[in-house]
Amino acid sequence: MIYSIKAKFNEEKMKEFFVKLTDGTIENQKPDGKEILSSMKRAKITQPGTIEWSEMCYCSPPLKHERQTVYDNYLSDMEINPIEDYVDFVGESFFEHLKKLA
Repeated sequence: MIYSIKAKFNEEKMKEFFVKLTDGTIENQKPDGKEILSSMKRAKITQPGTIEWSEMCYCSPPLKHERQTVYDNYLSDMEINPIEDYVDFVGESFFEHLKKLA
């Protein structure tokens, strides 16, 4: 199932998040690390302090494992809604934003 996700991010934790996204820590996480990394590369800053992205997940509830292992450490106020297909949100690339902070 594919979901649309909207979440708040805290700038103070973003440098650490970027390191884990780029050093293999998250990418090598089974079973969902590659999808998390791909999702964060698709994520867009749609409002100050807010990102939106789409992600595939088969957990119940949606993104359960992803939240427990990654997202809840760096993001808050997540809104998760089922959608038919991936969405390319309009805004600044979240991943490029993180690169600038590193």
